[in-house]
Amino acid sequence: MLKQRLKYGLITSVIILSGLLSRKFSIVPLWVGDMLWAAMIYFILRSFYPRARARSVAIGSISISYTIEFSQLYKAPWIDHLRHTFFGRMVLGDTFLWGDLLSHSVGILLAVLLDNSLNKKIR
Repeated sequence: MLKQRLKYGLITSVIILSGLLSRKFSIVPLWVGDMLWAAMIYFILRSFYPRARARSVAIGSISISYTIEFSQLYKAPWIDHLRHTFFGRMVLGDTFLWGDLLSHSVGILLAVLLDNSLNKKIR
């Protein structure tokens, strides 16, 4: 189980680095970063629950991703201030977009496919 957690932690680290780099270069469309963000959520959950079914982790990931996206509709000074920090912007985002829900869904789907592919190679 520790080996699985380390694998998922490494994948999460690579995704975080890729996501940060995708925001650094303007040639990368924003939806790529949104897909990576959602995949990161999947692999973070996967590292906490390595024995859980991929479907369950995907449902948890989509729930978290959608909740955070819809939370962007909530406007209050305290959370808007938080969203204007680097950490707040990276974790919470700042603008609700319907298209982000699609990007999150695709990112999680790709994460599940990668997860399944990696686990088949191990078996």
